[in-house]
Amino acid sequence: MDSVAGATVLITGAARGLGKSFAQRAVAERAAHVVLWDIDAAALAGTAAELTAAGVSRIHRHVVDLSDPQAIAAAAETVHAEIGTVDILVNNAGVVHGNRYFWETSDRAEIERTMAINALAPMRVALEFLPAMVAGGRPARLLTIASSAALVSNPRMSVYAASKWAALGWSDSVRLELEQSGNGHVRVTTVCPTYIDTGMFEGAKGFLFTPVLRQEQVTDTAWREMKKGTPLVVLPWTSRLNRAISGLLPVKVRDRYLNAVGVYHSMDEFTGRAV
Repeated sequence: MDSVAGATVLITGAARGLGKSFAQRAVAERAAHVVLWDIDAAALAGTAAELTAAGVSRIHRHVVDLSDPQAIAAAAETVHAEIGTVDILVNNAGVVHGNRYFWETSDRAEIERTMAINALAPMRVALEFLPAMVAGGRPARLLTIASSAALVSNPRMSVYAASKWAALGWSDSVRLELEQSGNGHVRVTTVCPTYIDTGMFEGAKGFLFTPVLRQEQVTDTAWREMKKGTPLVVLPWTSRLNRAISGLLPVKVRDRYLNAVGVYHSMDEFTGRAV
């Protein structure tokens, strides 16, 4: 897939950050329809207006609470009725809470919401569109933004890590299912970046040889590898190294190493995006 020209692209968490950047890429490549899903109505309207001004793609915006299965189903029904089949689905939306130990969590709903949006929503959204992508027989793509937290355990982000481990396991298993069933025209790419400068991880610290990633760098790489159909993208190279080390070293040795390079203290001063 050299370009998304003429395709229908749906992006979750599209109002800002990576989601907005993905939408800009789709418009720049002359996608026929770009569907934006986000819970922030005001930010979504602003992004949609910017993209519409380009006058290239038809922009569709839907305010969707991805923690609500019924909201997902209703929004998907509208997309099917107004546009039809989605060619490229980008599961980008995510939430994070951190800078506390698990037992210090006072709001139990925070756990439910994190798992619902980060782990369950990609599955629920994919179920709405993937069957038609499989049946259509045309080249199609499913891009899921997971995290390097899906590869290495990390203090002060246990629930987030759990949600991203689930997202990675699900996404890569679906990739294998598509290949095994002879539906290779639908390719799945899972992206696992470290912290990105979108504001979502404000206060989180980079660690040895691993600065906070630039949003444009992650968008460019993820978009390019999605079109190629690359199965797994881990950013940056140090995350690939840490993943390999975690699989080879005894747990205690691994812990000493990751503690020494700063991974285990990268969330100590996390504040998150200001509301």
